[in-house]
Amino acid sequence: MQIEQFEDKGLAHFSYAILSECAREIVLVDPARDPQPYYDFASQHEAKIVCVLETHPHADFVSSHLEIAQKTGAVIRVSKLLGAEYDHEAFDEGQAFMVGKLTFRALNTPGHSPDSVSTVLSCEGQDVAVFTGDTLLIGDVGRPDLREKAGHQTAKREELARQMYHSTREKLMQLADDVLVYPAHGAGSLCSKAGSGASSSTIGLEKAENYALQPQSEEEFVKELLADQPFIPKYFGYDVDLNKAGAPAFAPSMAQVPRLAAGTAPKPGVLVVDTRPEAEFKQGHLAGALNIQQGGKFETWLGSIIGPEEQFYLLAADEATLEDLIRKTAKIGYEALVAGGLVGSPSATATLPQLDVEQFRQHPKHYTVVDIRNASEAKAEPLFAGALNIPLPELRERAAEIPAGKPVVVHCAGGYRSAAGSSIVAPALPGTTVFDLGEAVKSFQSA
Repeated sequence: MQIEQFEDKGLAHFSYAILSECAREIVLVDPARDPQPYYDFASQHEAKIVCVLETHPHADFVSSHLEIAQKTGAVIRVSKLLGAEYDHEAFDEGQAFMVGKLTFRALNTPGHSPDSVSTVLSCEGQDVAVFTGDTLLIGDVGRPDLREKAGHQTAKREELARQMYHSTREKLMQLADDVLVYPAHGAGSLCSKAGSGASSSTIGLEKAENYALQPQSEEEFVKELLADQPFIPKYFGYDVDLNKAGAPAFAPSMAQVPRLAAGTAPKPGVLVVDTRPEAEFKQGHLAGALNIQQGGKFETWLGSIIGPEEQFYLLAADEATLEDLIRKTAKIGYEALVAGGLVGSPSATATLPQLDVEQFRQHPKHYTVVDIRNASEAKAEPLFAGALNIPLPELRERAAEIPAGKPVVVHCAGGYRSAAGSSIVAPALPGTTVFDLGEAVKSFQSA
């Protein structure tokens, strides 16, 4: 037996291939949008992919389960509660299947979603590992507030939090301490609030160290789990529905994105996402363009700032970067929204001024300060007295709340988000000077 973990660092996503060496057959768990790494793994081991397990319909990335099943003939197994719109076999508690000497059995573990299933892997009668999806993470559990309006079955966050309490204690914590824990996400995922940087754990270690598994009443657990959850990106509900239906094949879908000739003028009224470094963007860009830079979890911020009902142009510094960005866009199912990909800016008439940081440091009251960090970040470490907190995912809708009487300084925690934020605020406040504090924010933070 071999368990291979695949990691997508941009989305903090883990997927798995479990190889039965005697049968030369593979079971996949929660595969990413691009199926090629799994085909390569199968080819390297001269094995066949026979099953794809989906722990739940994911909110933060698009899965390739349908494409893989159509290409390989593999069976997709999901909970009957998911309401899957593709051919599949129900996989719920009391059900199991074998591949070679390996047994896979289902545990219904609602909490992150009402249709979550964890899969226990046994070898010759001995439990070896459990694939927990977004139910049990390393150092955390999945957030319970993503299915109030999305999916075949919806559930209120408090209801799911209570289900999480019972799923962890009555199902997962009953497994042996040496059973390996393989989650669908690691640190940095917006499917939880406090995930660890580790890629795997054990039931015993989680029982000892995971805050969510410590002895406490159901009421205490619910209160703690619901507190200070991060924002919900705009694309999350869209991805739940796309995964429930099954996404189109990855490569053909990317190929359908129009690549436009340099200098092509975007259609009026359609958003332009300019991904060039913030320094280049500030020196000259198309009026109204949003500066979401290539690095720094691009796909998450793209899907947090832009909704799934909007079209946009994707602008990159060069061809290679454009192709990389189209791939990242496809990971959240947004490739169908791209009106066209462009290399270089078709116009450089708009600019953003450089802030005199020392003048701002000495006279902060001469400026309106807009803090675009999450509310929990701003509460934990306030940086400027009287700052207006509007988190970046809400900024396009709430920019009109910013007073226009003084120059505006936009800041985040490290500079990446404030580049996007200042590009949103500037065209929303014509006649008002808008500055990006950028990385200089770090000099205002406590040591």
